[in-house]
Amino acid sequence: MVSVLLSETTILTADQTDTVYERGWISFTDGRITGLGPLATRPAAEGFDQHFALAGHLVMPGLINAHTHSPMILFRGHTEGHSLLTMEGWYNSVREPELSLEAADIKPSVALSCAEMLLSGTTTFCEQYFFADEIAEAADESGIRAVIAYGIVQLGDRERGERELASASAFIERQSRAGGRIVPWFGPHAPYVDNSEDLIRAEVETAIRYGCGMHLHMAAGPEDNAETMARYGLTATEALHRDGFFNGRVHAAHCLDLSPEDIAIFAAAPAASVAHCATAGLRSGKPGICPVKELRAAGITVALGTDNVAANNSYDMIAEMRVAGLAASHREGVAQPISSRELVRMATIDGARALGLDHETGSLEPGKAADIIAIDMNGPGYSPVPDIATLLVYSGSGRDVSHVFVAGEALVVEKRLIKQDLATLRREYETTYERFWTRVETARAAI
Repeated sequence: MVSVLLSETTILTADQTDTVYERGWISFTDGRITGLGPLATRPAAEGFDQHFALAGHLVMPGLINAHTHSPMILFRGHTEGHSLLTMEGWYNSVREPELSLEAADIKPSVALSCAEMLLSGTTTFCEQYFFADEIAEAADESGIRAVIAYGIVQLGDRERGERELASASAFIERQSRAGGRIVPWFGPHAPYVDNSEDLIRAEVETAIRYGCGMHLHMAAGPEDNAETMARYGLTATEALHRDGFFNGRVHAAHCLDLSPEDIAIFAAAPAASVAHCATAGLRSGKPGICPVKELRAAGITVALGTDNVAANNSYDMIAEMRVAGLAASHREGVAQPISSRELVRMATIDGARALGLDHETGSLEPGKAADIIAIDMNGPGYSPVPDIATLLVYSGSGRDVSHVFVAGEALVVEKRLIKQDLATLRREYETTYERFWTRVETARAAI
């Protein structure tokens, strides 16, 4: 049983009252937070196995990346000029080379993605992609916490859809037995665009039976609604609601194009949330911006995600908070319609709530898992301010993250990856990258 004390630091808790200790301490033992408070109440350092004195640092809950596709680090820089939130842009720049993916490509790619996330302060990520077993293995070895939704793309092939549903069910059973920091979900890629109505209904029934969440792309633009409007005169959200999709936990990425009726469906659902991917949305060229202010006003949980690093090119969730704030100001036409404190909550406790993990992570409170990060604010770009959240959001960077703990395990110390060797991960990924794109070019030449 290892006990750790962090002290002489600013503590941002993201608890119910957004408590901040300007000079404080936090302790954890065997992976659980045991206490925190102002410096005057700090226990003696001699009573702990490890003591980190972090003057000039901000200590806060680990960041939660609520939507990404970690193997797609392979596509970084290969999709410029393509809008990945359109069927044409996604299919031509991503789906076509994806056909050359092999299982052996996945683990080295995810391993480097996890390293990048950890080094910039992310302690939990929500994944939706193929090769879920390989993703789970790489995430588990990194020490990060993850919700992994088995990605299902049918594209009109009924037998493929049936096979994928069976494989997703088997993944959930295997991973549920394994336990640990990996939580298995279902991931219908984009209902009514590349999943048929029959498959959607089967996915809903299966997810409810297993008691797991559904992570999907939704309302990324008008074409998402075109199929259902033509068939039923309903938006995709309304059609999914009709089919019982919102009876269980639903976590929807993007949501740039929701009607007031769609928002009402989310608000009435027992556990429906949105992953706002501001950078990916702006880079896509789509005119819509997720209506975060309206969603939050309706009581809907809104989390933040980077999306894949072909659409975003970075896993930096501090940068994502900033872009989300700027996008909201642009959309609403007023300055800071979402406060810095709210943006921090969206990247921490609201992300945990969206994933059904708020009992475990997302805020610094006694009894919760010690998913904790420290950000070094001693360098240039930081200065005294009345609100530490504003300094973090609008002046901060994931490159200043110095320490990362997940379930109390030190994964980053003094900006260095501890559990794995970054140089080794990079070499293995670079070999994988070269082999993958050679196969893609060979396949293209054969057409």
